[in-house]
Amino acid sequence: MTAYTAKRLPVHRGPAAWSAILGTQSPPVTLEHDTTADFVVVGSGFAGLSAARRLNQLQPGAKVVVLEAGRVAEGAAGRNSGFMIDLPHDLASDNYAGAGDDRVMINLNRLAIDFARSAVEEYDIDRNFFDPAGKVNGAASTTAEAHNRSYAKHLTSLGEDSQALDPQQMYELTGSRHYISGLYTPGTVMLQPAGYIRGVTAGLRAQGVPVYENSPVTGFERDGSGWAVRTEKGSVNTGTVILTVNGHLESFGIERNRLMQLFLFAAMTPELNSEALTKLGGQPRWGVTPSDPMGTTMRRIGTGQGGNRVITRTCAALRPGMTATARDLSRASRVMQRKFDQRFPQLAGMKMQYSWAGHLCLSLNGVSVAREIEQGIYSGCVQNGLGTARGTLTGIAAAEQASGHRSDTTRYFEAEDQPKRLPPQPFCEIGANAVLRWKEWKASEE
Repeated sequence: MTAYTAKRLPVHRGPAAWSAILGTQSPPVTLEHDTTADFVVVGSGFAGLSAARRLNQLQPGAKVVVLEAGRVAEGAAGRNSGFMIDLPHDLASDNYAGAGDDRVMINLNRLAIDFARSAVEEYDIDRNFFDPAGKVNGAASTTAEAHNRSYAKHLTSLGEDSQALDPQQMYELTGSRHYISGLYTPGTVMLQPAGYIRGVTAGLRAQGVPVYENSPVTGFERDGSGWAVRTEKGSVNTGTVILTVNGHLESFGIERNRLMQLFLFAAMTPELNSEALTKLGGQPRWGVTPSDPMGTTMRRIGTGQGGNRVITRTCAALRPGMTATARDLSRASRVMQRKFDQRFPQLAGMKMQYSWAGHLCLSLNGVSVAREIEQGIYSGCVQNGLGTARGTLTGIAAAEQASGHRSDTTRYFEAEDQPKRLPPQPFCEIGANAVLRWKEWKASEE
């Protein structure tokens, strides 16, 4: 193709709470002029900033420009649960065990974590935003407990450590009697995702990489041997465009009818006062993912991360239009309040301060789109619900491909198949949401 036009721009439902609890950012710098660059990165999430940083490492003399549709850390990067997971975490499975070569994926996930860790060190990012605390798969039913045992057996076959937790240990960790057991794995990093993203952005800017906010890319077209990238108020002429827009890849007409646009929902308490903290009990920081992937994720954060708060995440909706509805968020908020009250009856009825939707993108066959689309256009997209680690990896891969650099990361993504075509609409949306509701019901205790 010689031209790509964005059919849609990102629309978010609810505030990006992770960013909000850190306080206001400096006024945005918007692209309001025409300029040139060697590389243009579209998107400033985990993939985009990782791509920009990797380009700086591989092409230290090159001019790299990052264009962000909204504010840094207020898109998907500020709307996830903040788990940077090293182990297999297949959301389509019963117990997270992957169907492919898990050893390869574990090594790549740890490469992503090391890349993020080195960014924290290089840019002197607050260590509270990158906490290598591990995580727990919590089980609230005998079925979920069986999932944990199966997953632990799978991890043992891979030579990976895990530790079973009994009901008392889960209570001492979380302050909740809801869980009958847990499975602790040590390799996950608990991020304050907005804090990390803000920190990487500041580090890149200090190295001379401009990150323009409120500058949505409306399209780009062939211009001689390169590309002209258009925003609402300015443009960039460049030899190479790297798209790190996850599901919005489809907005540009790429992989049309092959990407599943999914929304998950989350809620966050107000900052807990001393009385509430005493009632809550448990440890000051922890993260619990459900043993059933369609269950409820819970997380507690503490001082240095935006205050003492509890985050609840559950419910899912497929929306091909890439926008969650007000009804979606209203329904999810009611469910999340119920899940919070079930787990913490000592705080039941506490009104959530923030509720929001987060946009994910999945493919039917679990592949990403991290490859050259055509000459001078590269993609680091489709994270399959694993954006902090997989996004970091696809960003690295896109930067390396654009620089002609070969690595285990590029070879992995280049060997992946194309995303499978989806069933026609409206059957895909209706059928997928019916399956999601059934899976939610089946995992209701979780």
